[in-house]
Amino acid sequence: MTNKTILLVEDEEDILELLEYTLQKQGYETIGFLNVDKNLEKVLEEEEISLILMDRNLPGIEGTEFVKKIKSLGHTCPIIYVTAKDKDEDILDGFDSHADDYITKPFNLKELVARVKAVIKRTSNEIDDVIKIKDITYKATNKKFYIDDKPIELTHLEHDLFLEFIKNKDILLSRETLLDRVWEDSYDTKLKTVNVAVKRLKEKIDPDSSKGYIKSVRGEGYIFC
Repeated sequence: MTNKTILLVEDEEDILELLEYTLQKQGYETIGFLNVDKNLEKVLEEEEISLILMDRNLPGIEGTEFVKKIKSLGHTCPIIYVTAKDKDEDILDGFDSHADDYITKPFNLKELVARVKAVIKRTSNEIDDVIKIKDITYKATNKKFYIDDKPIELTHLEHDLFLEFIKNKDILLSRETLLDRVWEDSYDTKLKTVNVAVKRLKEKIDPDSSKGYIKSVRGEGYIFC
């Protein structure tokens, strides 16, 4: 058993039951909700949640708005949106709303399980090293990056993406390589997700583009230098 608890918020009962059944077969504990209510917020306060699978089209609220609310209250559990909203701007909005991954409906169950495992694995990993490059410092005790001694707020995905770039300074990383190492699967449909995630990371660590930490190499990938 994994001893990891996944919170699912999905307003279609048949999909919710399918997700719970599939994840429980993988050894996860699951807590399911068909909508957002006070009981859901109570679960977040009382339970140790390893991951939230969040629909976006929910009764009375957009899933991203609820996620923004709980993040503002200090909840740090990773988020995977599972939603029918599949346009590029929807995915961009999702990653701008604390997504650690983004899965569109209809989805493949094996792919979903792979992504769930990948997110939980990378968000629970502990790294012992303290890394210092240029004006960037990484402290493993709190899994925080600092630039000019100022903490940078990143999602779990952005944390792992930035760490992968730091560990491979001056090495060209293709989108496929980033999928394998950061997302830990290689589904071609996620290549555009890499672009979105890198764009969001760059906006956080270099908002005015003055430092040029991460450079895009047309048709090849990205390089941290």
